[in-house]
Amino acid sequence: RGKDEKYKVRMPKFRVAREYKDKRRSIDDGERNIFKFKKSREEKSKKMEKEEKLFRETFMYDKEIRVLATATAERSVPSQRRADLPVTAGEQLDVIDAARGHAVICRNAQGRYGYVLVEHLNFR
Repeated sequence: RGKDEKYKVRMPKFRVAREYKDKRRSIDDGERNIFKFKKSREEKSKKMEKEEKLFRETFMYDKEIRVLATATAERSVPSQRRADLPVTAGEQLDVIDAARGHAVICRNAQGRYGYVLVEHLNFR
């Protein structure tokens, strides 16, 4: 053994009460959850930006995205085409633009855009 190891002082492990350990763990877990929440919010905003970019390319939409109205889907409708937005009954949608006669461009809570028929929406 080297000379440094010979004079090394060993520190004894102190016993910590189990209750104190549990409290400390719960505080640490709470702080960790906050950081995970912030991270997921950042991931969500990146996903929303990606969806918006895809929407602008697909629909060739160069105007400012403004919410004209809020509507609720009356029934579940699967998407027939790529440009259609699949909706579920009771889902809240933001109406972005009334592009065609009987269809409007909507955005759902996940940030996806697409056409939805007016007959499937309930405006308040």
